[in-house]
Amino acid sequence: KIVDRIDSDGDSFVTTEELKTWIKRVQKRYIYDNVAKVWKDYDRDKDDKISWEEYKQATYGYYLGNAAEFQDTLDHHTFKKMLPRDERRFKAADLDGDQTATREEFTAFLHPEEFEHMKEIVVLETLEDIDKNGDGFVDQDEYIADMFSHEENGPEPDWVLSEREQFSEFRDLNKDGKLDKDEIRHWILPQDYDHAQAEARHLVYESDKNKDDKLTKEEILENWNMFVGSQATNYGEDLTKNHDEL
Repeated sequence: KIVDRIDSDGDSFVTTEELKTWIKRVQKRYIYDNVAKVWKDYDRDKDDKISWEEYKQATYGYYLGNAAEFQDTLDHHTFKKMLPRDERRFKAADLDGDQTATREEFTAFLHPEEFEHMKEIVVLETLEDIDKNGDGFVDQDEYIADMFSHEENGPEPDWVLSEREQFSEFRDLNKDGKLDKDEIRHWILPQDYDHAQAEARHLVYESDKNKDDKLTKEEILENWNMFVGSQATNYGEDLTKNHDEL
């Protein structure tokens, strides 16, 4: 049962720390499962490595072989942008520079946000996606346009106004009206925020009836809907896939 596995010291209580450790394990397993699912689509020669050439052919092969038919289409512009971007990301993930990815390197390529050495690529790609005028910064309008498409002369909803405030107050640290790479990093990869810790605290806070900062199996079962909607059970998938129980 999942609760027994989360309770690593076997004292019949689940603490925030135990939940945090468990959530991190589930996150990690989800990522590696995801890579395992797609691995054979790319490892064409079955040598348990994926070369840049294999990835490029599997992803862009049709486009590369029929470039003329894509000319002047939206797809053409997408491919033209994505191919060098993927190559740059692949090179960053390929730590030994041999142009082939081991499972670990390919995991870093597909899930760069989970790997320290890939964080700069995540920041750079975010900047490129949002920076529409190509000046190397994200101004307030670009920041808003990423989450809200503006109708001509229509009023902005309240949440957009509060996002504008967020931008000025908390995102734009040096108050120059735009975000540079450091400010983008601070926004999308905050140093002081741990997702697993936040999720674990939230689950304990919401389920801990007697407020002793730990959960009994009964408290978890009473609030099982929240656990099913949480990363602690991979959003319920672990319960259905393995016919497991909380």
